[in-house]
Amino acid sequence: MSSNSYRRGSAYGDAAPFRSREGLSTRPAASSDEIQLRIDPMDMDLDHEITGLRGQVKILRNVAQEIGTEVKQQKIFLEDLQTLMTNAQAGVKNNIRRLNKSIVRSGSNHVVHVVCFALICFFVVYAWSKMFRK
Repeated sequence: MSSNSYRRGSAYGDAAPFRSREGLSTRPAASSDEIQLRIDPMDMDLDHEITGLRGQVKILRNVAQEIGTEVKQQKIFLEDLQTLMTNAQAGVKNNIRRLNKSIVRSGSNHVVHVVCFALICFFVVYAWSKMFRK
């Protein structure tokens, strides 16, 4: 907890170097996996603390349920997006295949046309520069 304090009170002796709240203290047990908890009912109202903890647990449960709902919605959204992207990818591949077939059928005359256009443009620019250079 964030409210841990490092108090060594004479009332608790060496039993509680770490205290979580007033009235609760830990002390090391015989085995390293066990922790003994000593509750001092004089320092706090346990019923009030338990009620507060129940309220916090309910809030956390509601938050967890909302997170779960959001995760489910995001999962559905991602699955739909993945399906959409797969369909779009298939459509693009289909169109590229059709375009390649069309280019092969029509031949490579478009390259000859581009080269002829470039030569004509070059000749026009050359002739124009010769006429106005005088």
